[in-house]
Order: sequence, then structure tokens, then C-alpha cells
Amino acid sequence: MSIETFPLGPLETNSYLVAGKGGAVAIDVGGDPASMLASVKKQGLKLTHILLTHLHFDHTLGVAALREGCMKLGHEPEVLCHDGDAFMLRDEFGRGGIQGMPEAPAFPYKPVSPGDAIFAGLACTVLYTPGHTPGGVSYYFPALGAVFAGDALFYRSIGRTDFPRGDTQLLFNSIRTQIYTLPEKTIVYPGHGQETTAGNEKRFNPFVSGTNS
Repeated sequence: MSIETFPLGPLETNSYLVAGKGGAVAIDVGGDPASMLASVKKQGLKLTHILLTHLHFDHTLGVAALREGCMKLGHEPEVLCHDGDAFMLRDEFGRGGIQGMPEAPAFPYKPVSPGDAIFAGLACTVLYTPGHTPGGVSYYFPALGAVFAGDALFYRSIGRTDFPRGDTQLLFNSIRTQIYTLPEKTIVYPGHGQETTAGNEKRFNPFVSGTNS
């Protein structure tokens, strides 16, 4: 089992390649996936899924290209995201193309639901963590001691809520009830910037503490 981080795209989105017992999954693909695809080839991995934490364009720019690259290798990863963000595929915050940013090519997807799942042979709990977007989810892999939180929670910061349909109080609640309740040593792999832990942020995050106060 391994986790590789690839900062991709114009906003250096953390895009992750998680290798498990039964293949691998990609989590968010923020730009040209050539480096991710090269790692898939080098390790002889079968990419089973592309898991998306939310549908802002800087997390989806490379999805279509990665999927097509894997299809050339003989396997077709399934793209999963929460239906609560489906509207973003039709607006500029999801598609991109604003303020000089590139536009994300379209890709097929299937809805993911909160709860337990198996990806690449690894047990995963899909956590519903809205607030940054209405359909934000995080992916918790107990065997890895890791949660991939997208833009919900960062090192000493939180995701923006000033975009359309963002909700600050909803994000606070998501962080407190879904991420801060994980084992304290759980590594939080965010959509941007350095990793942290659930316990560290619960104690020291200046925006949202581990209590309701």
C-alpha cells in the first residue's frame, strides 16, 4: 500500500494515487495527469476508480485525460463523485474557463453515496463533508490511517465558502462531526498545501475548533 502526491494544474491541486491490494485509485486530478499515468505504468497498476472530493475545475481538469490514458492500457476506471455537485458541470466554477483558467473536459461519472465501500481492495468510508460545495465528500481509508479531505480542511485553514452554494456553518459542522471524530493520528491529505492530522487541527486550527463553542 502506498500514497503518492502529485501537485497538478494551475492551482497546484494535490492529486493522489493510492495503491492498494487490488489495484489503485486516483483522488482528484487537478491538471495534466502524465506523471500519475507514468507511475501507474511503472508499477503495473490497474486504476479501478477516480474518486472526486468535489467538482471545482481545479480538481477535475485531468480526469478525462487520466481515464483515457488508462483505457489505452486496457482498463477503464470508474469516476465517482457526489450528485450534490452535479450542477457544477454546467457552470463556470465547475467547468473552468474563467479568469484565464482552462476548461475541464467532460467525463462520465457515477454518483457516490456516503458510507462504507471497497476501492482497490481497500476498505473506505465515504464521509459527507459539504460546506465548501454542496456535494463535498472525503475518503477515509482506515488501513492507511488517512483521509483525503479535498478542500474541506487544510493545515491551519479551511475551504472557502464564498463560492456559489458555499456554507460556512455547514462546513464547520462537517469538519467537527466527520473529520475531527476520526482517530487523532489520522493523516489529513488536503486538496492544496501540506498534510496535517485530525488531532492537530482539532486542537490548533484557528478557524474551527473541536468543540461547538
